[in-house]
Amino acid sequence: MKIAIISPNPNHLQDMRKVLEGRSHAVSLFEGGKSRMQWVVEKAAPELLLVDGMCCDPQELSLVEKLTLQHPSVAVVLLCAMQTPEFLIHAMRAGVREVLPSPADALALEAAVERIALKLAGTQARSPGQVVAFMPCKGGSGATFLATNIAHQLSRERSVLLIDLNLQFGDALSYVSDVRPTSTMADVSRDIGRLDASLLAASVVRVAPGFSILPAPEDLSRAMDVKAEHIDAILQVATTQYDFVLFDLGPRIDTLTIRVLDRADRIFPVLQPSLPHIRNVTRLMQVFKSLGYAPGKVELLVNRSAGGGEIGLSDMRRSLVGATLTIVPDGGKDVDASINRGIPLAEMSRGSTLARRLGEIAHTLSPRQEAAPGFIGRLFRRA
Repeated sequence: MKIAIISPNPNHLQDMRKVLEGRSHAVSLFEGGKSRMQWVVEKAAPELLLVDGMCCDPQELSLVEKLTLQHPSVAVVLLCAMQTPEFLIHAMRAGVREVLPSPADALALEAAVERIALKLAGTQARSPGQVVAFMPCKGGSGATFLATNIAHQLSRERSVLLIDLNLQFGDALSYVSDVRPTSTMADVSRDIGRLDASLLAASVVRVAPGFSILPAPEDLSRAMDVKAEHIDAILQVATTQYDFVLFDLGPRIDTLTIRVLDRADRIFPVLQPSLPHIRNVTRLMQVFKSLGYAPGKVELLVNRSAGGGEIGLSDMRRSLVGATLTIVPDGGKDVDASINRGIPLAEMSRGSTLARRLGEIAHTLSPRQEAAPGFIGRLFRRA
């Protein structure tokens, strides 16, 4: 593996070099502090960056987080003389793979590098991420709320990118964050010729450790910058970096929408129990059939189903023969509060019936695996 080491201590550099070169790694040494991280990555292009001499101040980690966002393919390990639980949590959230004592014990260093090498090998060999599309059957169906909140719950176990493809009036980011984006789908499309993992990572808004959003353009005129062929280029990169790529689509069929639907592994049309929604979804299902989509690819999300209305589930099943329907209960005031505050429902009202239901839908997309206790778990058991 190609490894770069930064340390203000020349003795630490030489000691780590001996250990790692003894394991047949290619090692580059750089004397200095954390401020050199960006320069070292650009100069040496390492697979693994070891940064020695970090202190326990979480504020220092802003430089690390910037680096991991711009260069997601580079694994970062920090070496610190002192470690607190707070610092370790912040380090993991900043994208750090491991935190080791400084100076590094030879056996601990070898073991950490071996773990990262195995993870990198697994990442290179892993299957492409799944593509999932959410599409409203009519304006106001709640598709954006469901897409963003299911994405948030899915990101607890998997890495998720949500792309807002409602290009003229998309506001998916505001449903789960109050951050103002510095880049949008239109900016990525403008630079599509140089799109790679680093550019994509620098263009998204990181909502949570495993959840990022590529927003729709804020300027309506920029929507024309996005072309159908850009979808393939973006997915070619995104599906190698994320376990799931979710699209929040607008309520219309056009070349961009069809390009996404063609590539999607799962399609979730969103409707409400009303006659206009049923009419629209019937037409939409006819379009899907003409496009040759397998029935198992499409699952209807019946949103805000409170029961007792004029149109019930049995009526919908009779009208939509053969369709797979998943009921999503009405969240009432909790939904309004979540949207108005820009906070995911599961963070604001974890015990609500709707939050649990969205968690179940996320689980069907990616069933959780029983995992061995990890680094953080062991940390808190000790603490």
